[in-house]
Amino acid sequence: MNAVNPRRWQALIVLAAAQFMVIMDTSIIGVALPDMQRDLGFSQGDLQWVFNAYVIAFGGLLLLGGRLSDLFGARKVFTTGWLILIAGSIVAAAAGNAWVEILGRGVQGIGGALIAPASMTLLMMLFGHNPRELGKAMALYGAAAPAGGTAGVFLGGVITEYLSWPWLFIVYVPIGLATLAAVPALLPAVQGKRGSVDVLGAIAVTAGIALAVYAIVRAPEQGWSSAATLLELAGALALLIVFLVIQRTVREPLMPLGVWRTPGLATANLAMALLGAAWIPMWYFLNLYLQQVLGYGAFPSGAALLPMTIAIMIFMIGITAKLLGRFGAKPLIAGGLLVLAAGVAGLSLVRPDGAFISDVLPASLIAAVGMSLAYIPAMMSAMSGVRPEESGLASGIVNTTYQVGSALGLAVMTAIATSQGATELGNLPKLTDGFQAAFIGAGAMAAIGAVLTLLLMRKARPTPADTDTQREAARA
Repeated sequence: MNAVNPRRWQALIVLAAAQFMVIMDTSIIGVALPDMQRDLGFSQGDLQWVFNAYVIAFGGLLLLGGRLSDLFGARKVFTTGWLILIAGSIVAAAAGNAWVEILGRGVQGIGGALIAPASMTLLMMLFGHNPRELGKAMALYGAAAPAGGTAGVFLGGVITEYLSWPWLFIVYVPIGLATLAAVPALLPAVQGKRGSVDVLGAIAVTAGIALAVYAIVRAPEQGWSSAATLLELAGALALLIVFLVIQRTVREPLMPLGVWRTPGLATANLAMALLGAAWIPMWYFLNLYLQQVLGYGAFPSGAALLPMTIAIMIFMIGITAKLLGRFGAKPLIAGGLLVLAAGVAGLSLVRPDGAFISDVLPASLIAAVGMSLAYIPAMMSAMSGVRPEESGLASGIVNTTYQVGSALGLAVMTAIATSQGATELGNLPKLTDGFQAAFIGAGAMAAIGAVLTLLLMRKARPTPADTDTQREAARA
């Protein structure tokens, strides 16, 4: 057994901060989107690629990042991921047109796909000796992801308002360098193991996801029944089938398909996909509504979403863990998704001449509570039944599922919004109609997730670590 690392809690700060920053990178650009659209020449429909370029690279390559972490050592992959993220941040900050911006965001996503699974491996190395410590560490690490996603909205507003949008990416450079400086002293060196890398599998799954998103984004322009759209969707499906075939035939696949026999894994991942498909489009279009309809600047827009951030932090850290210990995951996931659906449905009532206090604040707070109730229970449910040696794989799968659900959900809701007038920037009623349609669609995703969770999810048999985690949560 490895010796207990006396600096493990300081190391946890580095790992949680890395998770915070990686997820914040998906949201920090939210309030800057109108400025980036103006400066870089994005169309209203293509603007989502500032988000999707990161999410597709991040979600599509997470499993590969986990495999590389196993083969080359988690600390080396963690370090490499930060170097790539810094490089992508520099490219994104210096971009003078839309395509260079998309390239920089994609490189950032590659870096994030290396950092996230390596962080989980390092966390298990540091705290795996003690189930109670592991439970506490997992709770703090798990809360860093949604906290980063929501805090990024406010921080993005501050930076965009008082500096400019390129600083949203420049800020990652000093933070990344500081993290790299802390690595030798705080993070354990992890020996890699011999094996092969499923490069073809990684290419197939990432290309399949990207092509599916591209087809959905282009469908309103090309027509849903057009030959181009149907061919693109068929190509995406073919690539994903190729990925599954590869996983069945190679000796060391990225995702051994046998892991899906774990009780609860499939339904927890389905819930996470639909959670991402509801939450991210809601966040994306709420930013656009605040700025393009209500006329908010970057800082007021970020500040307007600060109550959501505070609500998520309070519930994630102070309430959800206690409820999880008392009631278990299934009621919280289903209930959280229902509450999220109610909040997003409230946002579908926004008006062209609306106001923040009446049209946005109540519904956004309800949605934040729903997200807070569902996220960590779904994450823990996905990992609760797997063997210890599969925990990294299960973590990679559930994170991939959430990111892919986010990208596909945003593509679908953007297509819906576009078809209802969301591209008519000078026409506030039509613009609002498009945003309302996107909110309705996002709310439907959350409601479907709640129903499927109630129908399909069975109570997994808890492992000793899960039992200790829930006891600690109930005492907190």
